[in-house]
Amino acid sequence: MPATLARMVRWQWKTFSELTVGELYDVLALRSRVFVVEQRSIYLDPDGLDHPSHHLLGWDTARSRPTLVAYLRVLPPGLKFPEASLGRVVVAPETRGQGLAAPLTAQALDFLDARYPGVATRISAQHYLQAFYERRGFHAEGGVYDEDGIPHIEMRRRAR
Repeated sequence: MPATLARMVRWQWKTFSELTVGELYDVLALRSRVFVVEQRSIYLDPDGLDHPSHHLLGWDTARSRPTLVAYLRVLPPGLKFPEASLGRVVVAPETRGQGLAAPLTAQALDFLDARYPGVATRISAQHYLQAFYERRGFHAEGGVYDEDGIPHIEMRRRAR
């Protein structure tokens, strides 16, 4: 089952201005469903960082209407950190465990390496995902801290 869903997902890169109103709605709905409702973290998701970012959308095309099942944004160097960054990495709850997180992050890291060669990547990862990101070349910097009521850890990946 995991490989099947991953094969049916259509990955799409867009700048903020390229997002349609419907796509933006789907992005904000998925992010809110997971980060605000599921994780019970009351915070303002539209944080002003979406406009200069690149957005990776993963659409499940096996449904009658393509459905957003995975998403992340890539922030350019100097926007949130001196390094480039990934953020709002999310897989829809009903599709977790079906092999989407690995291709989602792999595409983002390939994009970062091509778009910002020689630039490191820094993330603020939810602490429980530390091992996942370590397998992708990140290492922890500093200790665990609270961000919006959830334990996080800052992690860095060397420039490629």
